[in-house]
Amino acid sequence: MIYDTLLFDIHGDIGILTLNRPEKVNAINHRMLLELNEFWDKMHQDFDIRVVIVKGGGEKGFCSGLDLKEIPETLQTISPEDLYNLQGEFSRVVRLMRTCPQPIIAAVHGPAMGGGLAMALASDIRLAGEGGFFCAQFINIGIGGADMGTSFLLPKIVGAGLAAEMALTGNKVYAEDARRIGLANYVYPEDKLLPAAMAMAENMCTKDKLSLRFTKEAFNAALNGSSLENATRMEDRNQSYLVLNGRFNNGKGKANSILGGIEGKPD
Repeated sequence: MIYDTLLFDIHGDIGILTLNRPEKVNAINHRMLLELNEFWDKMHQDFDIRVVIVKGGGEKGFCSGLDLKEIPETLQTISPEDLYNLQGEFSRVVRLMRTCPQPIIAAVHGPAMGGGLAMALASDIRLAGEGGFFCAQFINIGIGGADMGTSFLLPKIVGAGLAAEMALTGNKVYAEDARRIGLANYVYPEDKLLPAAMAMAENMCTKDKLSLRFTKEAFNAALNGSSLENATRMEDRNQSYLVLNGRFNNGKGKANSILGGIEGKPD
């Protein structure tokens, strides 16, 4: 895949997506927006890639959000209908990330602001560099404090009160505090961040591919407001399918009957 604002490298079963506007702290302009939609569309059909790592190019940061030079110029001539369509392209990125079959690990160094925060939230796991921070920048630039799915995802990750504080104040949440409130899973020195993301992705790649996909789907169903009954039904479907298709214990187990249990011992 060749893009102007993105880089995509494949390492075995792992794909590394780099937001590649380092001179702008990887701010999202219209070209990047189009390419992000195209990229995640393709990931929905790429079943060879098991895990995707998302990172920012350059040393300055993950993503500083909206390109505040390009987009305001566009707003001077855009119609209300076209603006509504453009806004939909932003939110579509988040929906595509949440529904793609691959687990996504965000490796956040420096700022993840506005749209950068939204992409980090849409990832399944967030790892932060020691200098990383998260910021719901939207309210600081004179628009609503929730955009690109943040009003849905952020409260589910950090809780309603902390999410409201972030969205209403636009304050930065630095890496260690992000880890404390569950916004980041772990914090690493900057030079250890990508290796840590790779190690986690490699761990995932030792698991069955369809098991990874079904697990993400089950979490999505619960995240989207599924009841306990519906969540357990999805889990029951997943587990039954995977066991009966020889995926239990990485193919070493065999289902002989519902009551007879599972043959095969772990290594």
